[in-house]
Amino acid sequence: MLVYFFVFLFSLLVDLIPFIGPPAWTVMVFLYLKYDLNIWVVLVCGVVGSAIGRYLFALYIPYISSKVLNARKETDLHYLGDKLSGNKWRTQAFVLFYTLIPVPSSPLFTVAGLAKIHPIRIIPAFFAGKFISDAIMVNAGKYAAVNIDNILKGFFSIKALMASIGGVSLLFFILFIDWRILLQHKRFKLNFSIWK
Repeated sequence: MLVYFFVFLFSLLVDLIPFIGPPAWTVMVFLYLKYDLNIWVVLVCGVVGSAIGRYLFALYIPYISSKVLNARKETDLHYLGDKLSGNKWRTQAFVLFYTLIPVPSSPLFTVAGLAKIHPIRIIPAFFAGKFISDAIMVNAGKYAAVNIDNILKGFFSIKALMASIGGVSLLFFILFIDWRILLQHKRFKLNFSIWK
């Protein structure tokens, strides 16, 4: 029973890491295989831990951003957050879709935190999408364990590189697009003077 607590705890800790860290499903797969655990209990414990970790991450990232971003960019991101929070169903659908595709969730919660979107608004869709995607990844864990050499080569593949570039690009666009001008005046403008 204690091992399931560790699944929860390590999933939470991994998803507290700012920027792009290791995915929580790797912890789940490791403990699932090492201790021959019940896959459904692993998924529930791991996804709950992951959701709490991302929730806390989105709460503390604004404090970090306030130390490095200038006031104008913080106001711009807050404006974006207000706009994104307006349509709850569209936001939930986007978060669900985002968590179902194989990209890191760090940029999503970084953006949510920077835009001051309260994380409770995106946690339900994150939980649902994360449960589905992690179920696929953990179920594939036995295959990965048997074919570890091929998997390690996959970490350095074009697909893995593209997923990382996509996540960093999303963060880049969120930070450097002037959202007020885009949303109010329908003009695209980049602003690179965002740092204190």
